[in-house]
Amino acid sequence: MTGSVLAIDQGTSGTKALVICPERGVIGSGTAPVRPRHLPGGRVEVDPVELYESVVDAGRRALAEAGEPVAALGLANQGETVLAWDPATGEPLTDALVWQDRRAESVCTELAPHAEELRHLTGLPLDPYFAAPKMAWIRRHLTRGGVVTTSDAWLVHRLTGAYVTDAATAGRTQLLDLERVEWSPSALELYGLSDERLPDVVDADARIGTTTVFEADIPLTGLLVDQQAALLAQRVTEPGTAKCTYGTGAFLLAQTGTAPRRGDSGLVSCVAWRLAGRTSYCLDGQVYTAASAVRWLTDLGVISGAADLDPVGGAVPDSGGVTFVPALAGLAAPWWRGDLRGSLTGLGLDTAPGHLVRALCEGIAAQVVALADAAAADLGAPLASLRVDGGLTRSALLMQTQADLLQLPVEVSALPDATALGVGAVARLGIDPELSVDDALPDRKPSAVYEPRIGPDEAAERLAVFRSAVATLLDREPV
Repeated sequence: MTGSVLAIDQGTSGTKALVICPERGVIGSGTAPVRPRHLPGGRVEVDPVELYESVVDAGRRALAEAGEPVAALGLANQGETVLAWDPATGEPLTDALVWQDRRAESVCTELAPHAEELRHLTGLPLDPYFAAPKMAWIRRHLTRGGVVTTSDAWLVHRLTGAYVTDAATAGRTQLLDLERVEWSPSALELYGLSDERLPDVVDADARIGTTTVFEADIPLTGLLVDQQAALLAQRVTEPGTAKCTYGTGAFLLAQTGTAPRRGDSGLVSCVAWRLAGRTSYCLDGQVYTAASAVRWLTDLGVISGAADLDPVGGAVPDSGGVTFVPALAGLAAPWWRGDLRGSLTGLGLDTAPGHLVRALCEGIAAQVVALADAAAADLGAPLASLRVDGGLTRSALLMQTQADLLQLPVEVSALPDATALGVGAVARLGIDPELSVDDALPDRKPSAVYEPRIGPDEAAERLAVFRSAVATLLDREPV
């Protein structure tokens, strides 16, 4: 039996660290905030030093609470957040462009004739959400110095001196050959990045190096992008199963097994993880704004925070005819129209805060239904249920709305920190190669199961109203 591990989830709005004991579960936790800046023109950036310091602070707090040493470290990351930095000193040369940042739209416009080539090669559509357009934009507009990578490579270098990224994170760049799971010379050439020194692509459970920033020497043996770490923690390891994480955005992933599955429903085909040299793949769909849309309502003063969703939304029986398409950072899968803005229609003098809350919950849930339908189409069979995790799963209103519109059971994870638990399991695999994946994972008993309370006809009617609002947005000329 391996010892305890320190699992760190470096996220968009904060970093969470857990000390996980194989026998006793979570014995220590720590958090540290991260404050991305939302700027005009769809820019979202963050100070890289703040990312690193949040990792150190959260990790130290978790270790202090646990009060005992750990055998290994696992690190999960945001995936598509990028920066340029000096590999000699480790100092950042630019701010980090967060995954929500849209400034690389011009790069994608130039590459539009090669969109299908890139999609077939990498599994990803041409969109500034992914890392490569941001990397190219940094090279054109900010600096030619140092290296330009996803944030995990910089964090790992600061922690251990190694220069690596895991296969799943590399798969979020649009520079990885999906079949070969190695950097693609063709994609690099298209983006003008052929001369870049890119990090080595390693297994998620690789022994990467040792860090001393937490006082004792700790080997880094787990590295995995956040949504795939949550996918693993939810035990979505067999084809046909799916999970959705409701965080800053909402992310639905469906397992496809040992071969990538390229469909035409608008989902991304990508690496789920590579463990002990064996690659698993998944379908991936994104909703750009979930908790960030709740935060937007909060900033407007409609509610005081996510905890208000249920009491405020529960004060009214329905949305009162209000329809909210919360595309506040554009529409992601399956539409891929990041240029669009959100819409709020059906307002009247009788519209109350509860109607806006319910309309938001319906808007988030309806987008997830679109992702689930696309996954079912690409898999060739409907999903049997949806496993969910993330902060917004605390809202019974949102979860019931999701079950109603999806017309499937929604199983809420009893694991509030699935991403950290997933990368913690990977770290255990890295220090004990004899351990099976199944034995490394936490138990997956749901804390709640939401069954549909409405029939399929009413669900179809409500979805049709939302889809009509989306169609109105799609008919607009690109900005």
